[in-house]
Amino acid sequence: MNPHPEEPASLSDDDLMALALAEAHRAGEQGEVPVGAVVVAGGRIVASRHNEREATGDPTAHAEVLALRDAAAELGSWRLDEATLVVTLEPCPLCAGAAWASRIDRVVWGAPNPDAGSLGSLYHLGSDPRLNHEFHVTAGVRGDECAALLTDFFSRRRG
Repeated sequence: MNPHPEEPASLSDDDLMALALAEAHRAGEQGEVPVGAVVVAGGRIVASRHNEREATGDPTAHAEVLALRDAAAELGSWRLDEATLVVTLEPCPLCAGAAWASRIDRVVWGAPNPDAGSLGSLYHLGSDPRLNHEFHVTAGVRGDECAALLTDFFSRRRG
């Protein structure tokens, strides 16, 4: 289940986003909205996924949700309190809620999501003191590259 044995200590946020971007490219090649995610925990990458809504017909098959599920299975616990989620697009309410529910320690995202972004753009579920868990967020890592991938995908789809 660990397709990337690299040690996170040797990988920067930029390097981790490169892995998420590779997943996003796979999604686009399969006709999915090109969003990719990786989860780092316990000194290793424990999950790497991309959107699969079209393939599965599942409205919750977002890259982040799938990666968090895989990480929990790999680690044997739903509590991902020492993990980092890295994703190419700012999480929507569903995915920010899944990060919150997993008790994630940190989320790193690339492109902003002005339509549904829930870790900075429209809401910030990671830093709402009314919730029983808050987590760190790092925004805009390789943001231009992440945004270009989405823009190109939708331009081709409309064209």
